[in-house]
Amino acid sequence: MKKLVMAAAVSLASFGTAAVAEGDGVTVGVSWSNFQEERWKTDEAAIKSALEAAGATYISADAQSSSAKQLSDVESLIAQGVDALIILAQDSAAIGPAVDAAAAEGIPVVGYDRLIEDSRAFYLTFDNVEVGRMQARAVLEAQPSGRYVMIKGSPTDPNADFLRGGQQEVLQAAIDAGDITIVDEAYTDGWLPANAQRNMEQILTANDNGVDAVVASNDGTAGGVVAALTAQGMEGIPVSGQDGDHAALNRVALGTQTVSVWKDARALGKAAGEIAVALAGSDGDMTAVEGSTSWTSPGGTEMTALFLAPVPVTADNLSAVVDAGWITQEALCQGVTDGPAPCN
Repeated sequence: MKKLVMAAAVSLASFGTAAVAEGDGVTVGVSWSNFQEERWKTDEAAIKSALEAAGATYISADAQSSSAKQLSDVESLIAQGVDALIILAQDSAAIGPAVDAAAAEGIPVVGYDRLIEDSRAFYLTFDNVEVGRMQARAVLEAQPSGRYVMIKGSPTDPNADFLRGGQQEVLQAAIDAGDITIVDEAYTDGWLPANAQRNMEQILTANDNGVDAVVASNDGTAGGVVAALTAQGMEGIPVSGQDGDHAALNRVALGTQTVSVWKDARALGKAAGEIAVALAGSDGDMTAVEGSTSWTSPGGTEMTALFLAPVPVTADNLSAVVDAGWITQEALCQGVTDGPAPCN
């Protein structure tokens, strides 16, 4: 990256109604790549809530993991008269015509959580390089030496490489010292847990189960990794993830996952809804968005962005997600006996 300017942490409260234009009569269309991940329903609820609070209307479409369908979905949303678009891109390289179509109609676009490398799209996400660092730090602390596997995200999602870059930053010194060796790594098509499990199974076979730690890039892939490890009687070796999925947090409590970097989807969804309404009411002036920053993409595109701050959740601070109302103690502690607080 030529330049990486990260905004200060933005909480649920700090990006408030002061940044929101009056939303009466505004319609915001959301194009979802899919609903395979647990978290997207949480994001959607937060977006809807923010739009409702602003007096705006929500409509959406689910591309069902098809980049071609997503393009037609965006065309349909535009035809329905949306005033702003929020797009969770299925394929960042294929989404360009959707941005072109929106720009032709003067409709602002928020690239939601996944980079759309186009200066006409406002980029809203968490600091994904730092997420990668947090994942690697937690695994390295739990397993400071040995054989590592890197289970990456989807090759069509730029976040996969942002994460991988952050992970490498943290691990490089231990690699140079000969303390750890990366024995294998693999992208996970579509971020699908089944693909991550298959990749992990193949890696275990190729290495005669000679694996001591796994840096997995999200909670879905971590679930696939843990399934593969469990089948070999290897559950409990360090495994990372992200998103704060309930199943993953339960694995942290059980001791089969080391960390889930929590990106509070309620904060991201709330910000997206408020930004979309603000852009619709300001003729698309992205610099008017409170907390926005100038950022240069890996491809050299000058963009306007807002980065929220993630939080690593381990056995040491599991109570934080219960205290925040993200998960109930019952769900967190299911099947846990004599575990970490609050499951003890």
